[in-house]
Amino acid sequence: MEFWKDKRKKQQFLCSYSVFAINGMLALSIGSLLPFLREARGLDYAFCGLIVSLHSVGNLVSSFAAGALPLMIGRRKSILLFNAFFALAYLLIILSGNNVWIALAFFMTGLARGATSNFCNAVVNQLAPGKAGMINGLHAMFSIGAFLFPVLLTALTRSNAGNWVIACYFMLFMGILSWCLYALIPLEPDKLEKKEKENNFGFFREPFFYLCTATLFFYLCAEQGVIGWMVTYFKDTGILDASLSQMTASVLWIMILAGRLTTVWLSSRFKKERLLLVMGVGVLMFFFLLLFSGSMPMIVFGIMGFGYSMSGIYPTTVSFTGRMIQKYPMAWSFILSIASVGSILMPSVIGRIAEAAGIFYGMSSIVAVVVIDFGCIIGLNLVVGKRRAKGERID
Repeated sequence: MEFWKDKRKKQQFLCSYSVFAINGMLALSIGSLLPFLREARGLDYAFCGLIVSLHSVGNLVSSFAAGALPLMIGRRKSILLFNAFFALAYLLIILSGNNVWIALAFFMTGLARGATSNFCNAVVNQLAPGKAGMINGLHAMFSIGAFLFPVLLTALTRSNAGNWVIACYFMLFMGILSWCLYALIPLEPDKLEKKEKENNFGFFREPFFYLCTATLFFYLCAEQGVIGWMVTYFKDTGILDASLSQMTASVLWIMILAGRLTTVWLSSRFKKERLLLVMGVGVLMFFFLLLFSGSMPMIVFGIMGFGYSMSGIYPTTVSFTGRMIQKYPMAWSFILSIASVGSILMPSVIGRIAEAAGIFYGMSSIVAVVVIDFGCIIGLNLVVGKRRAKGERID
């Protein structure tokens, strides 16, 4: 880690890791709070699916805009603008019972989340281009935050379900803290340089761009579908009681954290495309176990295996794009924006199916995207294998 000797770059690295942990709390709060919000405000499945999708719409909007806006106003002003929506969103959830304001709040959480994801992934990729271990480490921090929020929510609501509002106040504070960290991060040059148009958009001519984007698209379909609906699925079907349903989210993120830390270690010892293939097989197998098992031990085992297997797919795929992002500064905005459409569509699809046929069939729709994503991973392996055979540098 040569950048570690540079004080400014070291501060960028540490700040990116810190705010990404807070971003993990933000991401998990959407699915974890949904059952409480649904009960307290009398929301139906279709509207719940809509607001989870609005979170993803916000994620998509800011994923693209947070990549383009720094060219005009600078990175610091751009990230501070979008991250301000974090605290504002939870203020709306706390103070308003109107469905329109709730929908707007979920959209704002997506704006904050997408900008943070864009910023942190880009910074770490620039500091250590193509290093899967560094990207997996960043996403491990996300997993830590994601694990902590359901634990906190369970502790608060164990004796009184109405205490979910306290968790919202906590997230309001974390939003303010996140904004302050961004205000302190050293960025120079703050304003990104504009490059020639053909150099900005040349990635559209590279097939590898489309393959990586497709892999991330279908992965995010599955991830947001499970994260957004898993707690509600177990609770509403009666397979698990309310407390155990909440804890499934923590179990999932403990295993995602363990998996990402394992991937950090393995990525320096094995070809990352092979690791990606193994993870794809695991996701396929364990999701079927999670969904179709009838006993609690097998369900928990399925959740653990699914979380462990899915953990490194996103960051490892992102690591393949490191040199492309260096060459084409706008590439990451397009990759993240297009891929984010998957996380927009899937929660609404699940909600619509659940409203029409039941929550089990809604969750079962995730099977299709898991299978397609596995096909994309196989394709990515074949392309990377051919590029290695030609002597092209992948890392």
